[in-house]
Amino acid sequence: MKRFKGYNLLFGWLSFFVAAISYILTIEPTTSFWDCGEFITTAYKLEVGHPPGAPFYMILARFFAIFTSDSSQVAASINILSALASAFTILFLFWSITHLARKLVSPSGIPSTAQTISIIAAGLVGALAYSFSDTFWFSAVEAEVYALSSLFTAVVFWLILKWEEEADQPYSLRWIILAAYLMGLSIGVHLLNLLTIPALVFIVYFKKYPVNLKGVLAASGIAILILGSIMYGIIPGVVRVASWFELLFVNSFGLPIHTGVLFFALLFIGFIVYGLRWTYLRKKHLLNTVLLAFTVIMIGYSSFTMIVIRSLADPPLDENNPEDVFSLLSYLNREQYGDRPLFYGEFYNTPITAVVPGSVTYRAENGRYVKTNVREEYEFDERFETIFPRMWSRQPSHITGYENWGKVKGSPIQTTNARGEREIVMKPTFGENLRYFFKYQIGHMYIRYFMWNFAGRQNDQQGFGSSLHGNWISGIPFLDTMLVGNQEKLPDHFRDIPSRNTYFLLPFLLGLVGFIYQYQKNKQSFIILNLLFFFTGIAIVIYLNQTPYQPRERDYAYAGSFYAFAFWIGLGTLWLIDLLGRFMRGNIAPILGGTIALAAVPGIMLAENYDDHDRSERYLARDIAKNYLRSCEKDAILFTFGDNDTFPLWYIQEVEGFRTDVRIVNMSLLSVDWYINQLRQQYYDSKPIKLSFEPEKITTGNRDQIIVFDQLKSHRDLGELLKFVASDDPKSMYRVNRETQLHYLPGKKFSLPVDKTKVLANGTVNPKNEALILPSIDWQIGKSSLIKNEMMMLDILAQNAWERPIYFAISAPDNSYLNLDPFLRLEGLAYRLVPIRSDNPDKTIGRIESEVLYDRLMNEYEYGNMESEGFLMDEHQKRVLQIIDLRTVFARVAMDLANKGKAEKAVNLIRKNLEIMPSDKIPLDFNAISFIRVARLAGDVALADELEAGLRVQYGQEMEYYESLQSPYYEIVERERNIARTLYEMAAP
Repeated sequence: MKRFKGYNLLFGWLSFFVAAISYILTIEPTTSFWDCGEFITTAYKLEVGHPPGAPFYMILARFFAIFTSDSSQVAASINILSALASAFTILFLFWSITHLARKLVSPSGIPSTAQTISIIAAGLVGALAYSFSDTFWFSAVEAEVYALSSLFTAVVFWLILKWEEEADQPYSLRWIILAAYLMGLSIGVHLLNLLTIPALVFIVYFKKYPVNLKGVLAASGIAILILGSIMYGIIPGVVRVASWFELLFVNSFGLPIHTGVLFFALLFIGFIVYGLRWTYLRKKHLLNTVLLAFTVIMIGYSSFTMIVIRSLADPPLDENNPEDVFSLLSYLNREQYGDRPLFYGEFYNTPITAVVPGSVTYRAENGRYVKTNVREEYEFDERFETIFPRMWSRQPSHITGYENWGKVKGSPIQTTNARGEREIVMKPTFGENLRYFFKYQIGHMYIRYFMWNFAGRQNDQQGFGSSLHGNWISGIPFLDTMLVGNQEKLPDHFRDIPSRNTYFLLPFLLGLVGFIYQYQKNKQSFIILNLLFFFTGIAIVIYLNQTPYQPRERDYAYAGSFYAFAFWIGLGTLWLIDLLGRFMRGNIAPILGGTIALAAVPGIMLAENYDDHDRSERYLARDIAKNYLRSCEKDAILFTFGDNDTFPLWYIQEVEGFRTDVRIVNMSLLSVDWYINQLRQQYYDSKPIKLSFEPEKITTGNRDQIIVFDQLKSHRDLGELLKFVASDDPKSMYRVNRETQLHYLPGKKFSLPVDKTKVLANGTVNPKNEALILPSIDWQIGKSSLIKNEMMMLDILAQNAWERPIYFAISAPDNSYLNLDPFLRLEGLAYRLVPIRSDNPDKTIGRIESEVLYDRLMNEYEYGNMESEGFLMDEHQKRVLQIIDLRTVFARVAMDLANKGKAEKAVNLIRKNLEIMPSDKIPLDFNAISFIRVARLAGDVALADELEAGLRVQYGQEMEYYESLQSPYYEIVERERNIARTLYEMAAP
């Protein structure tokens, strides 16, 4: 046995080093898109990120950041945290697989040499298969919480297996207490770890109690009770009870803020200490263990006190401003993201019968807590409600998705609308509800991801149901033809991409035989793994209740389920060895079987996945962030609109200290009071933003939406109109119904006065364009209502009075400018507000200063090393480049230069763009037509011919592929067929 343990340790650490080296070699050397920039920022300066926070992750990441020599290395060091956490996950996965494998191979004795080789082979195959799986590797090389969360899951599961091994020995409970403590810590990272609880409960049950139906039902109930108690009791419940004490002590007893929380904390600690002592002295062993586990969970959970402590310090990034127990409770409950029905509730078109008061929001003011908002809750027509509602969102795009995926026809029900008129509403049937659940939520949003990891992946473009994007494939021709159509004539730029991976179903098949093998050999461990697999997979699908058209792929949510399946891949190796053992004697079968399994599963996965996970030469997120800020003049205000034009900018300012004079204003956050009030503060070199609305005027629930009437015939001063909105005079309110009054604007025509001297002096307008300066910007919005962020944007424009440059990120949706488009000037990756009107015949936004832009695009901007052969151009990078429309920016400037007779500069720009955005990484698109026109206008016939030939080859291949498809795939790609034909014809000589 000692020899087996030695080999088990040795090969476990070998799997760790293989994984660690793979991940460290492929980490992104700087920040990535999506949440990574925010996580790095909050960790580096211990600031407060989005709800519900990840304080323990921040503490660990800060520890890693301490060892960097300069701020540019901070992101890489935190990425290494993810790499090492992932590698340790593989280590504990290996040891967990070998534990279960030993129970199948040698359940009661010391493993023989052949059995030892079999067990080690199972551990290596399963652990390395997960190591090189698509979803897990993606999270292992960037600064996200999922790698560390996976480590907690792996360690806790291993600890319970360790307890199982020593359950009959003294002090074995230490493993359960340690697991409970790690669960508490994991709450400060991600809640995924808690989903291991049902499997852990059954490990204890099978070890300590006789197995019968009554016991299974009791264990199931206890598992659900523990899981629910932590998720809905401990996490929000302790803070909620503390809020009751706080409200009582402050508002009723007149004591200082936080007194109630401190009293509750002392009372709570006293109760725990007394309970532990009482149960110990009276030898209540089970109750003492439960209370001790609860205690260590609370100790781990206490990492959230850092959120409050850091928020009280008012750092520049202080999301939700959770400075007191009430705002912390809202923060933990993720209230800003809304709610969704799970087991009973409404459909998307269920009529609302009443709006009733819901929970109350409090904030500290003058030493007391005052109500700031009563959340509105809806009551629905009960005839339209259903059990297990899956189609619930009222967003128009979501409704379209529901009706497509669920094939909704509905059943008619007569109801009365808000005007008192009778109408027929088509209520979705329960069958259609289930069709959406199985086809979209299970099939598209879970099984598709599962098969990505264990069968193969078509490409990394986000899939919305098309046969061209984001599907799973296998590499087996006849099967792939059934899945996505005939692949024989696939274009080169579809086939030769890193993200197209085929494993020939081998990981899936090996896991499937491992599933069957475990069932045959040990049904108890089979049940345990199935519980882990279900609760980290299908249970999450049910809990998330996802809507159609997610902003990005969500495979990372199910990494725990793929972790569980890796066990079966490992155990499938035992089946293969048993099969070979029928024909071979001694150690030959385990050595040969293990070698075959290693090569056929993790070997193929490594070979296929390495190139599309190697981010080692990628700097695009960092450089795009710098380019946004380089587009702005000193002391600018830059409006941003999403995660990928905000989080990287936070990172580059907060961590690397780049252009801290520019104030980032995120339009999504500009709807909430805490963010608006933070704009009034100075941070680094950025002065406070002037606002006319006092803090009490924009609290949550106050002026969240304002009605806009068209009662004024002439343009009115924007500042004066906003003063009307800021007034609490009943005359400035519009009664919507008996319960609701809203503030309103009397007109849609606004006027923003222009100080000509100021705009010339501060460089807003070049002196050569002095004659074009308008006395005021007069425009009309096209909306009948404004939400708070739009109102505040207008207030910033009015109060700024041309003192600071105002910019809008080029990534903004077209309807974000409130019809100010003619008064914008393109200055790179941002549009600047200028008092000059430009109505472009080609419908492009704003005017351009081509000479200034030429220098920025050619010399000042950095492009993330895109031109490098080793640069990984994945879907996220392509999407950002498409959103900022970088090729279009180059094309516009080049065309303007060519029209002005500056042919050399125009051609230089085209060649620069083709250099940094090579067509083998980013296929040519409509902008190539503009490039061709510019090249011909500039007299560079060779460049024009080269581009035309490239377009004809690319879209000629696409047309041939589309025409080779049979129904229904031929009809699905109709849009793509038309685009390919159009571009091919436009490129014809």
